[in-house]
Amino acid sequence: MASAKNLKVKENLVSEINSKIDEAKTILLVDYQGMTVADLNALRADLKKEGSDLKVYKNTLATRAFAEKGIKLDDYMTGPNAFIFSKDIIEPIKTISKVAKANDSLTIKAGYIDGSFADVKTINEYASIPSYEGLLTMFAGGLIEHVRNLSIALNLYAENLEKGGNE
Repeated sequence: MASAKNLKVKENLVSEINSKIDEAKTILLVDYQGMTVADLNALRADLKKEGSDLKVYKNTLATRAFAEKGIKLDDYMTGPNAFIFSKDIIEPIKTISKVAKANDSLTIKAGYIDGSFADVKTINEYASIPSYEGLLTMFAGGLIEHVRNLSIALNLYAENLEKGGNE
């Protein structure tokens, strides 16, 4: 039978996971088996820069914490797993996807994004969304295109009037 001290440690870890779940908009479950410690630490540092947190917990403790919050990831709780918790929705997904493409040892399994289950396909769709700055650039480019077309049309109209056209 487990000692009272061990039970208290496990209860504290479940509470820690629950508090991370409460604060997170994005929770990702990844398999990191085969990654070097240096690669994992580099990934941790990249995620930390954007306000995300990568943690490794025992699957049994994580399963218990997720069950308390109504999150069902039981089918994916096999092997060594790392959990990414983030208040941001897109940035941790982009970071994990970029690292997973460069490192075959990192595999995205599933996640919860803004309270909804997300499979690998959904996570990859989120990863393909351009950054905020990229979206602003695309928006500005779209606006500039209309202004450019209007200026060309006005210029052609002015040239037509100069030639004596009535239209």
